[in-house]
Amino acid sequence: MEGITTFKSDYLPYDVANRPVRVPAECKPVTGEMDMGTTYRRDYNAHKINPVIIVKPVERKYKREGKVNTIPTYQADYRVWEVQRRETNKVENAYQLPTEKFGNSTTFQDSFFPREISLRKSFKPTVVTKLSDQPFTSVTSHRSDYVPHQLEPQLKVSKEEYKPNSQPFVDTTTHRCDFRGLVGELPKSFKPEPSKVEVKALFDGTTEFRDRFQPWAISLPEVHKAKEYVPPTGNMELTTTSHLAYIPHDINPAVLMRPVERSRRNNAPFQGNTTMRDAFQAWDTHRPEIVKKSQDIPKASGKFDGMTTFRAHYRPHNIVLTQSCKPSKMALSSSAPFTDETLYRTEYTPKKQEVCPATYPSPPGYVFVNTDSHGHKFFRRVSPDVSKIAHANGNHLPKEIAVVS
Repeated sequence: MEGITTFKSDYLPYDVANRPVRVPAECKPVTGEMDMGTTYRRDYNAHKINPVIIVKPVERKYKREGKVNTIPTYQADYRVWEVQRRETNKVENAYQLPTEKFGNSTTFQDSFFPREISLRKSFKPTVVTKLSDQPFTSVTSHRSDYVPHQLEPQLKVSKEEYKPNSQPFVDTTTHRCDFRGLVGELPKSFKPEPSKVEVKALFDGTTEFRDRFQPWAISLPEVHKAKEYVPPTGNMELTTTSHLAYIPHDINPAVLMRPVERSRRNNAPFQGNTTMRDAFQAWDTHRPEIVKKSQDIPKASGKFDGMTTFRAHYRPHNIVLTQSCKPSKMALSSSAPFTDETLYRTEYTPKKQEVCPATYPSPPGYVFVNTDSHGHKFFRRVSPDVSKIAHANGNHLPKEIAVVS
């Protein structure tokens, strides 16, 4: 086999040059001093600021020598009423448990008569194993008819050694040789633009089915009445033509024509040659080498310096710190007294709290008039010009007073 293909005969190798390496430009420092000034430093004017004085009042302690003796309005106005306790309407339970023992009998005790239970006789046979007196015969048809034969030794087939191919592996394809990366245009879409169909007319609600369909009068289907079954008269004859015409014959069973099995033993050696083994010739082959891509950038030789362009060309400068204009945190104090006057303190006028006369059992300055059907008490003021009537509801008197001329 020559191993030449149309690809090997038509392919022309080209010389491939490595990509040129771009050398970075060297950084050149700017000569002269660096101006560290900013627009904030140029336009800002520093001002002197005094710390803020905290306006905190002076603590004053008032000493009171007298004893506080005050009575709240609830304790002064509230009067305790005498409330009578309600009588209970509970019904007394007059049931007393009987002292004699319950001696009545039930219907079950009167009707039931105990009887003796007799067990039924079991008719189940007893499980008894019957042993035979004769010895056990272990001869079978397989043991009597089987003839042992000597087996032939198993044929061992030697494994053929693998021989690699001597020719190198060609991994080039027509796609790698003929493909060129050309920029193409995207295909245009022929999809129509979506347009919304709007109908301003109102929907009538009529359809073609409603206009053309005419209802037909449908009658009910007629019910088919089955005929009444009438059984035949006379006796049924159960004889058939097979029973009448059949004649029985004496038939012997068929004899099997199967030949007797005979063992065929051949002592000739097995010939394992085939046309494939005679016509096929093995080639000397070997595994192809791994195709490694060549490195475009050569490996550096020597020890790594670790110096960068920033370290090589950088020059440190002295940095001037900016002055902070933030005021310091200091507590401000003032010797002036704290003015604690408010609108509530200046405009508030204390007023005397009057006690409602309805809170008393017998209001002072009022005379009892009468009591109505609901238990409300009415009082009249002693003054002849204006009379005030206090209305008492139940055990608590309201604070409202009705004025009657």
